[in-house]
Amino acid sequence: MAKIDTAFIDLGYLDTLATGDSIIHRLDPRIKVLTAAVFVICVVSFDKYVIGAMLPFVLILSLLMGLGGIPAHFILKKLALVSPFAILLGMFNPFLDQQTLLYLGPLPVSGGWLSFLSILLRFCLTVGAMLILIATTGFSGVCMAMEKMGMPKIFAVQLLLLYRYIFVLMDEGQRMYRARALRSFQGRGTDMKTFGHLIGGLLLRTLDRGQRIHLAMLCRGFDGTIRTRRAPQFTIRNMLLFFLSCLILITIRRYDCSLLLGQLLTGFVK
Repeated sequence: MAKIDTAFIDLGYLDTLATGDSIIHRLDPRIKVLTAAVFVICVVSFDKYVIGAMLPFVLILSLLMGLGGIPAHFILKKLALVSPFAILLGMFNPFLDQQTLLYLGPLPVSGGWLSFLSILLRFCLTVGAMLILIATTGFSGVCMAMEKMGMPKIFAVQLLLLYRYIFVLMDEGQRMYRARALRSFQGRGTDMKTFGHLIGGLLLRTLDRGQRIHLAMLCRGFDGTIRTRRAPQFTIRNMLLFFLSCLILITIRRYDCSLLLGQLLTGFVK
């Protein structure tokens, strides 16, 4: 039960972080969504064996976390939680691609290991960027930004309600888990048949509660319009900041900054 409670608190913590008042939080949500999209495109467009050229993007995420006041340990914990998916995706690469591409001292490194590490790095960068986006904008702000940029309103609202349904699902799951734990002892109530009944009951309970929440929203004047605490302001300053961010990201993508920095430092040492 403690693990379920912790997961619920961590999920809601993203919304808590989104209520901050940093320079990143005050930017227009559309600017942040577009910049995050350019960031992801730049990261995934690298060659499958590239690792060093993507390291400057790690510095960019670190800078954003610092400016936005986002705890690094929270993002790292979330990345570690979902990293098995990336590991499962590339774990067989070292066995399928055994051609040696470089040497670390006397140790040969095959292309499979490079592609495997590249997949992990891309995964951490892209997922980390999305977590930072939600932590500095809020999921409501992200949906509103996508709606204003052309997404059909019904899709944006459906996406927002789907996200909110997760909280309803976890809340009802907590209640059922607590009730089962209080009524079971000596290993009773832990068989697969009981869990099957619990899952069915959980679905019915969440649907019923979702309907009550929808009626409450209608009684309070909900008309399908997504509203946020901060009114979006698409100013010239935000536009210039967007173009500057895109210029920096494309420059890092176009030129291997890690290699250039290494050559510069090597030249100084010589």
